[in-house]
Amino acid sequence: MSESQTSGYIPFALRNARLLAFGFLMAFASSFGQTHFVGVFSPSIETEFGLSHTEWGTIYMAGTLASAALLPFSGRLIDRMSVRTYAIVVLLGMAAACFAIAVVPATWTLVIVIFLLRQFGQGLCQHTAVTGMVKSFDRDRGKAVAIAILGFPAGRAFLPVLAVAAIAVIGWRWSYMACGIAGLLMIPMVMWLLPGRSAGKLAAPASTGSGTTGDRRLGEMLRDPFFFLMLPALMAPSILETAMNFHQLTIAGMKGWSAEWVTGGYAVFAATTLVVSMFAGDLADRIGASRLMPFGLLPLAAGVLVVAYGDHYVWAWVYLGCFGLTSGLMVTCVPLLLAEVYGTRHIGAIRSFAATVSVFGSGLAPPLLGLGLDAEVSLTSMGIAGAAYVVLASVLMAYACRQERNRH
Repeated sequence: MSESQTSGYIPFALRNARLLAFGFLMAFASSFGQTHFVGVFSPSIETEFGLSHTEWGTIYMAGTLASAALLPFSGRLIDRMSVRTYAIVVLLGMAAACFAIAVVPATWTLVIVIFLLRQFGQGLCQHTAVTGMVKSFDRDRGKAVAIAILGFPAGRAFLPVLAVAAIAVIGWRWSYMACGIAGLLMIPMVMWLLPGRSAGKLAAPASTGSGTTGDRRLGEMLRDPFFFLMLPALMAPSILETAMNFHQLTIAGMKGWSAEWVTGGYAVFAATTLVVSMFAGDLADRIGASRLMPFGLLPLAAGVLVVAYGDHYVWAWVYLGCFGLTSGLMVTCVPLLLAEVYGTRHIGAIRSFAATVSVFGSGLAPPLLGLGLDAEVSLTSMGIAGAAYVVLASVLMAYACRQERNRH
């Protein structure tokens, strides 16, 4: 294990700087395939290929669902090779996906490039960042995950703003070409952060760590009622955040918010995610992730209602702040909870399957919202429905976590 004694964030980070920087880098790199980034390119892609909101959302859904179908198989490979090798392969795939979308020639090929972006960017870069931390740390696992996933809000704070500026200057194709080059440059960084000799410790750990109830396989998880009670909560952020990120500029236009203002608001998202994830990681190390999870979705419900009812431009940053609160709690606590309940030896397979569920939800979201937008359903009505779903998912999550604590 990289760290066996519970300690404060600063000494812990200094002792494990390279490993944590690797997690941060992989989380940051996932942005190139995340919906909040791809969504910035949506108006340009729709215009160039003559697509409606529903058509573009359906293409995005098809590529995302194909990625979700492969993720349980590609994700479990992290249990069978060093994370260093795995990360290099993932970054090569992500760079290739960025180059592919930059030169995509026809509408039908968009499905293929979206599949590649979602598989290597949103799916496997994120999977490598979080699973690498879960495998490598014991009692300070919460701190490790909290620090590594700061790459998510960092990417969300800076990259969409840079993308809007780059598209205005060099166009959307050359902007994604630059992303591919950035992906290739990250490979030597990974090789330096994880030298060949030390990378071996990122294989499956010898023990499950404190707080786990034993190492269970994926098949055992799929027979556990706890997992199915978790499912609505796992899917809720993916469904709602993806839908709104994908159509962010369309919603902004309906509200009278500028694209620069909305994408600039991702700094608020990043700040709230950072603060909450650091707090949640430390608290989860002390009291367990199961006690925090039931509260993770409530800010998401509030954010959806803010979009439903708020028209002033200030509300754009308020809803992004609410989404950041949920992101900080859920991204930190979900992998920790899975490790607590199912152990860490097979965490690559288990977490990749859980991620598949989230990706599946994110695939359904864009065409559903696009259909509502094309049918001129009010944002208020769609917001109320979304908030109701989140509340129901929170209740089921609270019940599941309480049952799990009682069982152990």
